Amino acid sequence: MDKYLIVGLGNVGDEYDMTRHNTGFMVLDAFAKASNIVFEDKRYGFVGETSLKGRKVFLLKPSTYMNLSGNAVRYWLNKENIDQSRLLVISDDVAIPLGQFRLKANGSNGGHNGLGHIQQLIGQNYARLRMGIGNDYPQGMQIDYVLGRYGEEEMKVLQPAIDLGVDIIKSFVLAGIDITMNQYNKLGKNGGSKS
Repeated sequence: MDKYLIVGLGNVGDEYDMTRHNTGFMVLDAFAKASNIVFEDKRYGFVGETSLKGRKVFLLKPSTYMNLSGNAVRYWLNKENIDQSRLLVISDDVAIPLGQFRLKANGSNGGHNGLGHIQQLIGQNYARLRMGIGNDYPQGMQIDYVLGRYGEEEMKVLQPAIDLGVDIIKSFVLAGIDITMNQYNKLGKNGGSKS
């Protein structure tokens, strides 16, 4: 059976709940909720399992904290013997406006600590969905911004992108990265609207 690992990046703990840096967790939570998947506390992370048309899908929210995310990703790839081409990592990105997203088959970490650590351990040849959180912060305040919570108005902008993120996970598993990029990246530039 084909196996897939879908990783949402974030930090565990109530103090990080609904923060911009936890957008990866939020996409996975939305996917889990839509599919009635329950996360269990396992080694290096919270793991949920489901299957889509005969393909086994593991959802992973690393419990390692962001800058050690690679430990969790590498462990679960090895443990379940999942090919790296079937790995999708979802992260926040300050370089992309809030509510927009980019799906890429590989590439640099773009200065993201979580992606950076994954890259150190497994290289940069894996798919990633970068969810825009915007960069509306004064110089030198990036850390406060990414660890800050979303406001109600921001969530209205973000929610359509999170909903599309759920669709992207399904498409990645069922159709593959190339088709999924072709189908969704143009939507990502419109801020998640299907117009």
